[in-house]
Amino acid sequence: MKFGMNLLLWSGSIEDEHQPVLEMLAAQGYDGIEVPLFAYDVAKCAALGKRLDAIGLERTAVTVRNEADNPISADAKIRAAGVAANQAAVDCCEAMGATILAGPIHSALGCFSGVGRTQDEWKRGVESLRKVAEHAEGTGVTLAVEYLNRFECYFLNCAADTARFIDEVGHPKCRMMYDTFHANLEEKSLADAIRSCAQQTVHVHISENDRSTPGSGHVHWGETFDALHQTGYDGWLMVEAFGLALPELAAATKIWRRMYQSEEQLARDALAFMKREWAKRK
Repeated sequence: MKFGMNLLLWSGSIEDEHQPVLEMLAAQGYDGIEVPLFAYDVAKCAALGKRLDAIGLERTAVTVRNEADNPISADAKIRAAGVAANQAAVDCCEAMGATILAGPIHSALGCFSGVGRTQDEWKRGVESLRKVAEHAEGTGVTLAVEYLNRFECYFLNCAADTARFIDEVGHPKCRMMYDTFHANLEEKSLADAIRSCAQQTVHVHISENDRSTPGSGHVHWGETFDALHQTGYDGWLMVEAFGLALPELAAATKIWRRMYQSEEQLARDALAFMKREWAKRK
């Protein structure tokens, strides 16, 4: 098992000024970080990879798609832009040495049609993600498709549907991730949800119901860790928490109040929580 921290708690991009944060996470004992990837600069990502190697942090990355590059759009040009953007993200991951590209890369975040997904959208999504997976062949990067709750997305909202989507893409480079925040809103049984996608899951986000310190809220953590252990999961447990560090990020993640002492304390408590819970199940 590997324990990581998503850097969206601090910023939407990783710059030289964030070096102390990286060093702090390494000192706390994290195995790696998750890099927010919203600008696709291969040279910059390669340089970041070298910095992370120097302090002993492995890495994954997370990105999103928007209305202008929606992979399920009826407009072929928009779909092509979505495929191209996801492929560029894969290239950046390869440059920085990130093994996982996670996120809602299947459709536009926060873009709604007013109805549920259609069969045509499903087919377009499968075709788009297959092209991205084919682009990832020969790299060290695996896609980890993330389902979101109904308030952020309408295309993929539950584990079972996402597992079926992955199966229809039918490519070893296209897998999925399980996020405890979204599952807490959408699944009737967390254990059943985890079991339903165990064969497809390569990445897990550990996120509390209020997006603050994992272990401090009402996510059914015992059930969650039991099911992950029982299904043989052995990938990343990646903390995803949000705060008020950047106004635009706080607005995007709907964080309106401070819910923890400090980012450093949240990171320390989250790591201790994950390690403690996993140690119980060895």
